[in-house]
Amino acid sequence: MQKKIENITIVAWLTSLVATLGSLFFSEVRLYEPCTLCWYQRIFMYPLVLILAIGIIKKDPKSVLYSAVLSFIGMCLSAYHYAIQKVDFFTEAAPACGQISCTGQYINWFGFVTIPFLALTAFVIILICSLVVLRLTKEENN
Repeated sequence: MQKKIENITIVAWLTSLVATLGSLFFSEVRLYEPCTLCWYQRIFMYPLVLILAIGIIKKDPKSVLYSAVLSFIGMCLSAYHYAIQKVDFFTEAAPACGQISCTGQYINWFGFVTIPFLALTAFVIILICSLVVLRLTKEENN
């Protein structure tokens, strides 16, 4: 694996690790109970730590194909979750999603940074890194 590709994959892995530890911090230390959409986002974030770590250890750039798919789905979920928190059109029509409301905001830093926004940011970084690695790998093979 080319050093540049490996470094970009490490950035994606570090992002997934920080996002995973951050979500565990919010739920286990701060005792913020996750809503249903938060759980779905976790389902797509947590495996990325292992998938990308295995790809780095085995020096297999193809692992980013899986991370691209998972991060794209997670990004869509996070964007929807953020929209139902912040966009009036979605907020009014937001469905009830369990005991904890998906429109609730445990944090609201600077008036726009919520937990789904943090997840969205992580998924976008991982997706961009994955797509860059896929493109560099394709160019390397040609």
